[in-house]
Amino acid sequence: MKRSYQLLRIYLASSALVALTISTQAQEKNIYHKGWIDFNKNGKKDVFEDPTQPIEKRITDLLSQMTVDEKTCQMATLYGYKRVLKEEMPAPSWKNEVWKDGIANIDEELNSLASHTDAANSQYSYPYSKHAGAINTIQKWFIEETRMGIPVDFTNEGIHGLNHDRATSLPAPISIGATWDKNLVRTAGQVVGREAKALGYTNVYAPILDPARDQRWGRVVECYGENPYLIAELGKQMVLGIQEEGVASTLKHFAVYSVPKGGRDGNARTDPHVAPREMEQIYLYPFRRVIQEAHPMGVMSSYNDWNGVPITGSYYFLTELLRQKFGFNGYVVSDSEAVEYLFSKHHVADTYKEAVRQTVEAGLNVRTNFTMPQTFIMPLRELVNEGKVSMKTLDSRVADVLRVKFRLGLFDEPYVKDPKAADKIVQNKEALEMGLKMNRESMVLLKNEGNLLPLDLKKTPRILVTGPLATNVGYATSRYGPSHNKVISVLEGIQNYVGNKGVVIGAKGCDVVDATWPESEIIETPLTKEEDNEINNAVNRAKEADVIVVVVGEDEKRVGESLSRTGLGLPGRQLKLVQAMQATGKPVVMVMINGQPLTINWENRYVPAILEAWFPGPESGRVIAETLFGDNNPGGKLSITFPKTTGQIEFNFPFKPASQANQPTSGPNGYGKTSVNGALYPFGYGLSYTTFEYSNLTAPARVANQQDVIVTVDVTNTGKVKGDDVVELYLKDKVSSVTTYDSDLRGFERVTLNPGEKKTVSFTIHPDDMALLDKNMNWTVEPGAFEVRIGQSSEDIKLKKEFIVDGLEDRK
Repeated sequence: MKRSYQLLRIYLASSALVALTISTQAQEKNIYHKGWIDFNKNGKKDVFEDPTQPIEKRITDLLSQMTVDEKTCQMATLYGYKRVLKEEMPAPSWKNEVWKDGIANIDEELNSLASHTDAANSQYSYPYSKHAGAINTIQKWFIEETRMGIPVDFTNEGIHGLNHDRATSLPAPISIGATWDKNLVRTAGQVVGREAKALGYTNVYAPILDPARDQRWGRVVECYGENPYLIAELGKQMVLGIQEEGVASTLKHFAVYSVPKGGRDGNARTDPHVAPREMEQIYLYPFRRVIQEAHPMGVMSSYNDWNGVPITGSYYFLTELLRQKFGFNGYVVSDSEAVEYLFSKHHVADTYKEAVRQTVEAGLNVRTNFTMPQTFIMPLRELVNEGKVSMKTLDSRVADVLRVKFRLGLFDEPYVKDPKAADKIVQNKEALEMGLKMNRESMVLLKNEGNLLPLDLKKTPRILVTGPLATNVGYATSRYGPSHNKVISVLEGIQNYVGNKGVVIGAKGCDVVDATWPESEIIETPLTKEEDNEINNAVNRAKEADVIVVVVGEDEKRVGESLSRTGLGLPGRQLKLVQAMQATGKPVVMVMINGQPLTINWENRYVPAILEAWFPGPESGRVIAETLFGDNNPGGKLSITFPKTTGQIEFNFPFKPASQANQPTSGPNGYGKTSVNGALYPFGYGLSYTTFEYSNLTAPARVANQQDVIVTVDVTNTGKVKGDDVVELYLKDKVSSVTTYDSDLRGFERVTLNPGEKKTVSFTIHPDDMALLDKNMNWTVEPGAFEVRIGQSSEDIKLKKEFIVDGLEDRK
């Protein structure tokens, strides 16, 4: 044992000496020159080291100098500290790891991830400047201690704010979707990109462009909504905002990921039942538009299959569609374990090595998984050496990775210029104001019978706040966003707002779920004595109150990744609590904190006021209080349909004609009354404390084919308070060669209006907005009549106007 220990000490000492020698040599050779860096340490400025050379020439030169070992290392992710990497800082042992020859990217490095599945606290995450300095140290190791000195792409999640310790937080993506505010999403993207850049990250895994078409799916909370046009418009702004700050944006999850069979996540996540035309129009549409209009540098391939072929092993998806058809020119990174699933789940490969071959041939650039990178790199090297993956293919895949690194400027300025600046950039005043504004704009008013809201403290000074989500704060922190931010609960927010102007009474009411949930959704169990006492206590406390605010919904353990549901009612005993509060005779306001639509039928019928808050950010309590008392007039709109029952699913927007129709009441083909029909709340729905009126809809009578159509409409605030309205434009193709959607969203603008104020809103309908997939699956604009619809939801249409598109022959 003693001898082994001595040998270990000698080994570590010699490794440290080798590292020190190489580092000393790097410094002696002075690899850092004015305007360029001698990455390969050969004492001369190579083409790839020359910032004045075209990127393609630099890539070609660099590839010509790389070995197979170095090339294969540029095709794998090294997960950061505590996920895979064991050391916070470079260690002598790194010279014996596979990444001694470089690595494509290091993911979530030193970010102090807060997660119940894989928390990873680090001493280097905060202060922010300390993290920037730490990233510089790691980057320095790869530049100085590897032969070619290829910089690392430091990646990180960022779907509702950067996934970093105390970064600026946004509400959940489903909340972002509810804002319908393109300009604000652009600003949010800039904040995410700016903070990433300041902290040393160079690539942000955001946005998610998956249409959430099945309300049972757990990751609805991580999506902008169900409609591909809305997702494309907001996703485009997020990408532009992130990349304007000099970091890459990587889209998730390509493709057809969000509709696994039965909405099942977790161990399922496969077998989407999606027809080719629907795939193009719904699931690929956001990716196509965002890639072509915002040019993201990254795409994450999903681990599901489509039509029997795993996406990550599909040449059609990763090369033909993504690169040849959509024009993507960044690099494709796999979702975690997507490569392995070809072997372990989909069984289209008889060995893991064969799965590696299939994915590389398909077009995958970088593999990610929660295992050491050599588990991918070593089989890949064997495949290259055996001739089963050609050098031409290997060079092409590596070139895509290097191209992104060159575009990011990593070969020109690989380090964070001013680490200390991070302390002034991350979570600064402007960023926090943006997050607060986004939380305010995401509030959706679902019901307000008798104008119960906003509450008036002079009339209702005594307020009971009850429900399991009144004091819960876990919803504000997720696996893919910021961590360790102080969260203001709803109870605390209301207490702070009311202050000494009234009395706030607190009562738990019930837990989020009962002991046997979710089985209790199908086999009800009687209330325990403790549960009965909690509800009775809330009822007794209600006697002291003038109004009841009951805060119900889901916490972070009830919705999210791997957390799909089979029922969509309020979990546990929450409905019984709501019913008990309503039975008191006191006015009840129901605040919902949830990540997916819930089938709140009883609540909608009997509770006078309902506010949908989704999963708000750390300011949740403050914003909800401001909204309840009228300082914030809710102007958000639903980005996803609320069904009345899971038995209606699929029930969403857009939909094909008559596919969501009611039952006939008479007729030769049968009639009856056996189903619940219609949406509880339709797509685009949301109320306000004021009212709006539309008028003067204008559109040309005829337009030439392949020309834009300009549509204008006047919107007036006809109420007594300032408010936001989202003007929604829907387009219907009256007659077409193939069945098209009954109508679809083709424009929206969020406008702020003072009482009595009128604004003219202008929309531009592009040819792409009028296009359909014809019988030969080609996008085309067919001549004929189109109907413009202006409304306050997909169902509440206020104005209509028709225009004719001429045929191409009419242009002669």
